[in-house]
Amino acid sequence: MDPNRWKSVAVRKSDYTLLKGLCKEKYRAPASMIAKLVDDYVKHLAKKEGADPKIFKQMLMENYDG
Repeated sequence: MDPNRWKSVAVRKSDYTLLKGLCKEKYRAPASMIAKLVDDYVKHLAKKEGADPKIFKQMLMENYDG
């Protein structure tokens, strides 16, 4: 895998089980569900800050040190 495109994360077994249940319920793959959750949370934070979601997302990505 290309490390510039893909990253691995560890989650608690109980959270993984919940994720799989959500995915089954919504017909999504775990990666797609995680992407949706992150996108929804970024939009929530942007709204809370009174910022445009696209600009807020870009700002978060620029501040990442990895």
